[in-house]
Amino acid sequence: MKWKTKELGYAFPKTVPVLAGYLVLGAAYGMLMAGNGYGPFWSVLISVVVYAGSLQYLGVSLLVSGVNPLYGFVLSFMLNARHLFYGISMLDKYKNVKKFKPYLIFALTDETFSVLCGEVTPSELDRDQVYFWIAFLDHCYWVLGTWLGAMLGNALTFNTAGMDFALTALFVVIFVGQWSEKSGRKPAILGVGAAVLCLLLFGEDQFIIPAMAVMLAVLFFVYNNRKVLESKEKEAV
Repeated sequence: MKWKTKELGYAFPKTVPVLAGYLVLGAAYGMLMAGNGYGPFWSVLISVVVYAGSLQYLGVSLLVSGVNPLYGFVLSFMLNARHLFYGISMLDKYKNVKKFKPYLIFALTDETFSVLCGEVTPSELDRDQVYFWIAFLDHCYWVLGTWLGAMLGNALTFNTAGMDFALTALFVVIFVGQWSEKSGRKPAILGVGAAVLCLLLFGEDQFIIPAMAVMLAVLFFVYNNRKVLESKEKEAV
C-alpha cells in the first residue's frame, strides 16, 4: 500500500479541535494517574491499548481501590455501551472500507465519531487513508496529552480533585455542537428523552442501562426501517 501525504494534509485540519481537547483531557488523566502513584509508563500504556477517555478516568479509581475484575468489567461495559450506537450509525460509512477497519473500530471515540460521521472525502483522495489519519491523529493527541500530564504530575504536587469533570465538560460541548446542527438534533433529542424517561421510571441509580436499551431499540428500528424503504425504492426502479 502506498501512503500519500495529501490524505494526511487533508485530515489534520479536521482534527485540530480534537487536538485542543485531547491535550487537556489526556494531561488531566496523566496527572490523576501520577497523583495516585502510577508512573508515565503505565499511564501511556493504558492510553495506547485502552484509549477510552471516560473509562480511563473511571479506571483510576478502580485501580486504586482494587475492585473485583468482574465488577470492573460490568462497569466498563455500562460506561462504553454508547459505542453500540456509534456502531449502528457507522455501518454504512464503514461498509466499504477495505483497509484499517479493525483499527478504525478500535479508535472510534466520541470525538473521532463526531468528525468521521460528517466526513465526505473528495473523490481524488483515498477515503480509507483519510479515515485512518483522522482516527490515528486523534489517538496520538490523547497519548501525547497523557504523557505530558504524567510527566507534569510527577514533577509537581497539587490537588487533582475535580479534574475528572473535564471529560463531562467536553461531552457537554459536543452535545451543544451537535444541537447547533439541524442534522444532529434527532439523536440528541432521542438521547435526552430516553434518559429523562428512564430517570423518572427507574431512579438515578438504575436509569443508565434502561435508557441505553431504549436508545438502542429505537436506533435499530430506524435503521431497519430505512433499509426496508431503500430496498423497496430499488425494486420500484
